[in-house]
Amino acid sequence: MNITTYLKEQSRLVDQALDRYTTLGNRAPGSPALEGLPPTLLEAMRYSLLAGGKRLRPALVIAAAGLYGLAPEQVMPTACAMEMIHTYSLVHDDLPCMDDDDLRRGMPTSHKVYGEAIATLVGDGLLTLAFEMLARQAEIAGVAPDQALRVVTEVAVGAGAAGMVGGQVEDLAWEGRRADGAQLERIHAMKTGALFRASLRAGAILGGATLAELVALDRYAAQFGLAFQIQDDVLDVTGDTAKTGKATGRDLRHEKSTYVSLYGLEGAQERARHAVAEAVAALAPFGERAQILIRLAEFVVDRDA
Repeated sequence: MNITTYLKEQSRLVDQALDRYTTLGNRAPGSPALEGLPPTLLEAMRYSLLAGGKRLRPALVIAAAGLYGLAPEQVMPTACAMEMIHTYSLVHDDLPCMDDDDLRRGMPTSHKVYGEAIATLVGDGLLTLAFEMLARQAEIAGVAPDQALRVVTEVAVGAGAAGMVGGQVEDLAWEGRRADGAQLERIHAMKTGALFRASLRAGAILGGATLAELVALDRYAAQFGLAFQIQDDVLDVTGDTAKTGKATGRDLRHEKSTYVSLYGLEGAQERARHAVAEAVAALAPFGERAQILIRLAEFVVDRDA
């Protein structure tokens, strides 16, 4: 399995679904109700949502569900919901009151195009739409409604105050101060890792995973998220804006502690490789079924964007 080819194919499917789900008049199963949305809001939501990106969180939903034989289209409402939540977080992160960034995914950030007020509401709209999508997952054939309900809870925890939102608060609180390794891991386990964990657990729950299998995926998610964040820190130093789609040197400007600032470039890269090895080891209970998840873990430290 060529993971680059796999991600491109999943991105294509997700992009088509995101476009379909945010088009007025769509009545396909799992589609949200968009009637009555102010045209400017819908346009601005689509501007950020359809701007591209790796679609890694939807890919994790699809890959985890695939462990149990579910096809991508059977979990697409949940996969797209995870991308909506991720995109909302980026729109809010880019605001002047947060990171104050001008470029995202190679395009001007939402508040630069639509203004701060609309950008704030874009994030609110995408987050709320995501939970409508999660609820509508129950409309898809082959998925038990009680499993769809469990996924709503999983995602709420991962995206909320105990997960991504809480991690952003911690991240802001530590700007200008030097965090140690344990604190840095705590910040990013919440800010970045929690949504990866929720994506994996969501796909697995929809597939009927056992408790033991969810525990194994939790271990994988923790190391996957760590490797991803370390590589993000590395790319903030070594990356090319033309490839990453965002300005480099952002962490230094905001005086943020990073794995590179704590351990040096080579030390950070070694920690990322170790995290990938731990992630792969966690997948042992799944045997050959886990090849895609193994390749995804290797991808996060090999990527240049």
